[in-house]
Amino acid sequence: MPTNSRNLKSTTLGLLLKAARARLAAAAVADPALDARLIVEHFSGTTRTQAIADPECGVDAGAIAAIDAALRRRVAGEPVHRILGHREFYGLRLSLSPETLEPRPDTETLVEAVLPFVKATAERQGECRILDLGTGTGAIALALLSAVPAAVATGVDISPGALVTAMRNAGELGLADRFQVLESDWFEKVFGRYHVIAANPPYIASIDIENLQGEVRDFDPRQALDGGVDGLSPYRIIAAEAAGFLEAEGRIAVEIGHTQRKEVTGIFSAAGYMPAGVFRDFGGNERVLIFELTKP
Repeated sequence: MPTNSRNLKSTTLGLLLKAARARLAAAAVADPALDARLIVEHFSGTTRTQAIADPECGVDAGAIAAIDAALRRRVAGEPVHRILGHREFYGLRLSLSPETLEPRPDTETLVEAVLPFVKATAERQGECRILDLGTGTGAIALALLSAVPAAVATGVDISPGALVTAMRNAGELGLADRFQVLESDWFEKVFGRYHVIAANPPYIASIDIENLQGEVRDFDPRQALDGGVDGLSPYRIIAAEAAGFLEAEGRIAVEIGHTQRKEVTGIFSAAGYMPAGVFRDFGGNERVLIFELTKP
């Protein structure tokens, strides 16, 4: 799309897609075809089917201006889903905000890992109570609730803005009656006991934050990334305090950095837990660990 596109009164959908793709490719964006399609469809209110079936469909000046502004943001390095304001996770459309980590496909591994236990617990006891620590957009909890109608969940976060986003997502997905939020620094204000405690905690060592890909470092909230000096501080907190909130036959499921299995397992073992599963992400990396309390 030429830089004077804001002066255009209209163009066709096909030409707009072609120009947007070329503009992103020239800026060395990783997947210019996909990002161009997502941006054009979102801001023009069109679909992929329309682009294929009716490429001569006209696009008005207002949409062209919005697309131009979005492409400028993408060329400047802003992630495409931040620009769109939402992202798909486990088949759910989740709104994003500056206070939330952008949920990624690797975290779907946690959902898949713990889902059989959630289903079995709900079938056996009539419900499954889930505590989602550092809930962010609500991704993990809401994915589990969408799959298990008898489950209920509490999403905990230290960020009020994140909790507003999580609750909005629950409402938009029709899950608000089984989801509640709690502003708390980890377990500080948590009460009750849960069958599942899940977390995708910050696990990047503080010194490594600046070395992250720009789209992560500059746009995901730092408090959702920084796991302390060695990246393991949140696991120590969870392992030390979770027992007071976990049902006797409950499970803890945590996402980890792909090199952290040994260290995280050691932290939980020292706190009286035993491993109950190791799960790999789509790239084959060890990504999720499940623990249960050691039997007396």
